[in-house]
Amino acid sequence: MSQQETDQQVENDGFVVDTEDCEEREEAYRSRGTSRPITVVGNPVLHKECKDVTEFDDKLAALIDDMFASQRTAEGVGLAANQIGVDLKVFVYDCMDDDGVRHVGVVCNPVLEELPADRRVLDESNEGCLSVPTAYAELARPDYAVVSGQDAEGNPIRVRGTGYFARCLQHETDHLYGYLYIDRLSKRDRKDALKQMAENTPRYEVVPNA
Repeated sequence: MSQQETDQQVENDGFVVDTEDCEEREEAYRSRGTSRPITVVGNPVLHKECKDVTEFDDKLAALIDDMFASQRTAEGVGLAANQIGVDLKVFVYDCMDDDGVRHVGVVCNPVLEELPADRRVLDESNEGCLSVPTAYAELARPDYAVVSGQDAEGNPIRVRGTGYFARCLQHETDHLYGYLYIDRLSKRDRKDALKQMAENTPRYEVVPNA
């Protein structure tokens, strides 16, 4: 499919405007989509780098709709394609930052940009993951993040976030390169997170591992 105008506006500095018409845009995606069960830690698709998105077509658009529907069902703030079993580098998000500003968008083929030293202020907040249901652990991440990539039509975009939204951007990009947040924990904290998961029942449908 040929490139079209993006539904995500881009500012003069190249950063996408993802804070406008959030409710309407998220609902449009979600209403077209079908919710799918979530893959969980141990599923092979979560533990390897995903394939690049090369075709920005109706099939990709339908996947994105399903991802928004799945994210809402699971009450998540971000979702990577491999979390519903699809081996493609794309994630969606519907996330508040620390100032209470809502961000809604899509990133294909994301690359986390290296931050200058003066922007690398670590935030040690709790982190969770739909693919490690019911488990949480403290994880230090920079409180500012910039991700470059493409939108659903293949146009280049950059997305920036602070606080909780910055954590979301880093977390979802990690997913597409085969990393779960628990992979960044100490052995002790990882073991504790997996114990939390084993002792509780997720509130949404998951794909049981073979």
